[in-house]
Amino acid sequence: MTHNYTPEPSGQEPTPNPYAAELAAAGVPEEMHEWLKDHGIGRLAAKMGIVFTEMTPEHLVATMPVEGNQQVAGILHGGAHLVLAETLGSFAAGMHAGRDRQAMGIEISATHHRSASSGTVTGTATAVHLGRTLTTHEVVMTDDDGRRLSTARITNIIRDKR
Repeated sequence: MTHNYTPEPSGQEPTPNPYAAELAAAGVPEEMHEWLKDHGIGRLAAKMGIVFTEMTPEHLVATMPVEGNQQVAGILHGGAHLVLAETLGSFAAGMHAGRDRQAMGIEISATHHRSASSGTVTGTATAVHLGRTLTTHEVVMTDDDGRRLSTARITNIIRDKR
């Protein structure tokens, strides 16, 4: 996996990561745990059951169960599509930004093509643009049969951490 979050050698013992179990369960590689030690993958992403399977700034893949993320009609909630897209696009942008910079979403949109009432949704974020101050990712959500459920686009701004 390619990213900008390899821990810097400090000569000190690292402090225990309170989110280590959450990060491992979510499929986050060990070398990225230091980056996420203060917040884990985020409370909402954890509640939604998002699990990462591939993680690079250019290509990020994760799954999410339909069960528990449905709307009143029994199908995957449209907002759940956007949570998955925002999570993937923001993680990819954050990996591109690196340790001293921060990615923040500034725009997201989605088109829903079909519904899902069971199974697992797979989201695939592909970089459209990885710049110094902006990133844009297209995120495609598919069902267990590979059918496209929705297409989202997310743009993140990259700023120096304060």
